[in-house]
Amino acid sequence: MIIAVFPGQGSQTPGFLSPWLEIDGTRERLAAASEHAGVDLLAAGTEWDADQIRDTKVAQPLIVAASLLSWGVLRDRAGQSADGVAGHSVGEFAALAASGVLSEADALRLVGIRGRAMAEAAATVQTGMSAVVGGDEQTVLERLEALGLTPANYNGGGQIVAAGELSALAELAAEAPRGSRVIPLQVAGAFHTRFMEPAVETLRAAAADVAVSAPDTTLWTNSDGSVVDDGRRAVDLVVAQVASPVRWDRTMASFAEHEVTGIIELAPAGALTGLAKRALRGTPTVAVTTPDDLDAAVALLKGEQA
Repeated sequence: MIIAVFPGQGSQTPGFLSPWLEIDGTRERLAAASEHAGVDLLAAGTEWDADQIRDTKVAQPLIVAASLLSWGVLRDRAGQSADGVAGHSVGEFAALAASGVLSEADALRLVGIRGRAMAEAAATVQTGMSAVVGGDEQTVLERLEALGLTPANYNGGGQIVAAGELSALAELAAEAPRGSRVIPLQVAGAFHTRFMEPAVETLRAAAADVAVSAPDTTLWTNSDGSVVDDGRRAVDLVVAQVASPVRWDRTMASFAEHEVTGIIELAPAGALTGLAKRALRGTPTVAVTTPDDLDAAVALLKGEQA
């Protein structure tokens, strides 16, 4: 079982879309995506600097558009799709489109609304996120609770992302749990926590009347790592998760239970394959960062990898 996974916020880097412009039709696809999302994604992915593309209302649609662009090219070259899909945080919108639950246009429109709503919510209180790598999980969780921080992402592979007020995150970094490292993340707020509740309501209203279909391939949810076969429920879970934790650890555990034999991460790739290498040791992975990685991805998708 070969699956495709789609990354979350923070995976973007300046100019990462430039190599993709060499492929016919890319500019036109990005122009259409820009119209749906309400952001100039071509400029964002090729010209804007790190601070500009770190902006939540830019980063979220940019990542989803890049994932869907690279996914479409991969499918065209392979002549087939993956056996299943999953997305990390905002990457779930790409997974919903890749599985046929949402059209690409609706996925991009909703992620544009999500990014703007989350940016607005983040502006009300100075909050942020930090990755806690290593250490005993229970000890880490106890330390977060003592500081009033929320475990927003359980990423697996010994990584938990803490979210909350900047002062508490500073205390966490100054006195990290034994055996762990604290790495501040380049995001604008405490995503997947109570601080994002206003954004949930905005996104729920926008998603209420969107057309949905049952997934046409295996689709995992970050909410608990389970497989979802109802399109409307899949959308509802993605909406609610704006203010609830990402359980990528459980998603990867479910990959193992379903005997996944290969993982392809779409652009802007690297983070999820890195986690898989630690949590799913021995499972072949390909990170599609540029078109040069497509041959390896096609080979894995078609079962031709040595």
